[in-house]
Amino acid sequence: MLVGNWLQTPHHFGLLIPQRSPLDLRDAYEHCRKITMQHAKTFYFASIFLARSKREACYAVYAFCRYVDDLVDCAAASGRMDDQAVKSAVDRWRRALDAADTGTDGAQLDVVAWADTMARYRIGRELPELLIEGVMSDLRPCVRYRTFEELYDYCYKVASVVGLMTSEIFGYCNRTALDYAVDLGIAMQLTNILRDVGEDLANDRIYLPADELARYGVDEEELRSGRATSAVCDLLRFQIDRARDFYNRADCGIPMLERDSRLTVSLMSTNYRRILDAIEQNRYDVFTRRARVPLHRKLLGVPGVWYRVREL
Repeated sequence: MLVGNWLQTPHHFGLLIPQRSPLDLRDAYEHCRKITMQHAKTFYFASIFLARSKREACYAVYAFCRYVDDLVDCAAASGRMDDQAVKSAVDRWRRALDAADTGTDGAQLDVVAWADTMARYRIGRELPELLIEGVMSDLRPCVRYRTFEELYDYCYKVASVVGLMTSEIFGYCNRTALDYAVDLGIAMQLTNILRDVGEDLANDRIYLPADELARYGVDEEELRSGRATSAVCDLLRFQIDRARDFYNRADCGIPMLERDSRLTVSLMSTNYRRILDAIEQNRYDVFTRRARVPLHRKLLGVPGVWYRVREL
């Protein structure tokens, strides 16, 4: 993973730029583009249909989210950074956000593209703070959620907040669109959770609510066996149905977006939703097989999505 370098050298956002010249911004946004292309293929594919200014801003949002998320994931997985080191790194980002809020740049402001995006699209400071709070909750020795209400709060902070930030970039005609952005964030994070059950178990993280595990007669030992038993399959079917319900509700917000953003959001929703189909096609084996949507399927789906969006 990349975290060790991020804290030592000018990597990711760490561009060591004293002021924001046009060249600085161009380099910063290009750096964010490369990060997005490497780590968020579904998002990157959908974003190519946006106007350049919106596309670049979305890359900056993604790169910020990736940085904070990877700090925590790498600390948990590799042990190269203790919790205090991660918190210190995140505090560094908070200080950079303070500089962005006040319009003053420090000598080493390493959030050039992010600060520019926040100012240009008037993204509220409370949103990245909520994201950081949500991601930091993964620093617990073992991650468990008792109920879906608890899990919803986590999903809101780490995913719906991203939807709220990007909604300011996409543009909308009705603030009700933000409610649907929240739904889409919940749907996508639930999809991530279902896709990554096996990977998360290896890090002692179980995001499936404990009361729902009990309802379907699945305990941690059964999950750790890595077998898609009948009880596990029933549990996953229920979770997939819930995620699809959130996707269906979120679809109602797409007509409220600016016209040039609708195709991108529709593609993101469609392609992420197909991960759920892939889990089903893998017979609910979320332990040894990673559910993926290959590029050719994404490409083949574009005309149909474009046609639906054109009719909105």
